[in-house]
Amino acid sequence: MGTIYLDHNATTRTHPDVVREMVRVLDREFGSPQSLHALGRRARDTVERAREILAHHLRARPAETIFTSGGTEADNLALVGAALAGEASGRRHLVTSAIEHHAVLVPLQFLQQRGFALSVVPVDGQGLVDPDDVRRALRPDTALVSVMAANNEVGTIQPVAEIGRLLREHAPHVVFHCDAVQALGKLPIDVQAWNVDLLAVAAHKVYGPKGVGALYVRKGTKLVPLVRGGHHEKGRRAGTENVAGIAGFGRAIELYEAGGLGSPDEVGQLRDRLERRLGEAVGDVRVNGHPQARLANTLNMSFRGVEGESVIVDLDLEGVEVSGGSACTSAEIEVSHVLAAMALDRRDMQAAVRFSLGWENTQEEIDRVVDLCAAIVAKLRRLKRRP
Repeated sequence: MGTIYLDHNATTRTHPDVVREMVRVLDREFGSPQSLHALGRRARDTVERAREILAHHLRARPAETIFTSGGTEADNLALVGAALAGEASGRRHLVTSAIEHHAVLVPLQFLQQRGFALSVVPVDGQGLVDPDDVRRALRPDTALVSVMAANNEVGTIQPVAEIGRLLREHAPHVVFHCDAVQALGKLPIDVQAWNVDLLAVAAHKVYGPKGVGALYVRKGTKLVPLVRGGHHEKGRRAGTENVAGIAGFGRAIELYEAGGLGSPDEVGQLRDRLERRLGEAVGDVRVNGHPQARLANTLNMSFRGVEGESVIVDLDLEGVEVSGGSACTSAEIEVSHVLAAMALDRRDMQAAVRFSLGWENTQEEIDRVVDLCAAIVAKLRRLKRRP
């Protein structure tokens, strides 16, 4: 058995059909979408077709969809752009959750350093935001609230629609941003039902290319552009469009909607098999995240008595690629801010490993991973008990 890839929340393999579409565009539609000649018009048509595909998938209008270089840029444009646009009204208070991706937390900290006030609402032990905590954090000068759709580390799905309704009822002037990068291709996304004003997604999480993302901007939502120098994307993001990447993004969404990227139910069954069998074969484990409101492909598990990083390294030597909940620095193991916000015991945080499955994974691969984990954890526990 070759390499077993279980790190799909980090990125996915670009689907062969997506690659073929991108190669076709690079070869035949190399014109600038801003040019008036035939090649430019063909490139522009390609971009607009992808825009229509993505907008339809998000239940948005094509004119409300801006292409970016990825989810991080989309989040930055949403947060910094909306905050700066709201300054004139005197609103300089921002609200977010403790488990947001760094693509959200760092821009908000940047704004905080420049005079904005920032309130960070907690999560419970399963990584879930309480909408009432968001409501209690609101102030008369609140400009923006940002809560992710689903967490990238533990998979917990947030009550975005409930938060959106709450904001419409209690603070209709507040801009609601949602980082849906990890939700794309795993959850139905409906910007209307969720009542979001801004929503970020990225192609490489759904078997599309890296370097392409998009931001939904509800009509009437004001943004100050971060990248200047042209009138591209209706003046909100300057720079010649990545036509091939955008075309690949559109093709990836088409594949997902046609069922060409597998069934979430089938992936969920594999995830459940992995969770059940690891619990039986390894023993003394802790599953991190919500037991039901969780992405079907995601399992974050702490192997108690060992360091998760050691499990990850040993699995990598066996050709299994997973991720962790901690990062090693020169001084100590730095634990995940997500697991810390969930108030896990530090030893459980250091023992965490994330398995994130994709449509190509098989039962045979899952069983192989279970056998390897059982042997690796048993070995590490023996070594730790040695005097």
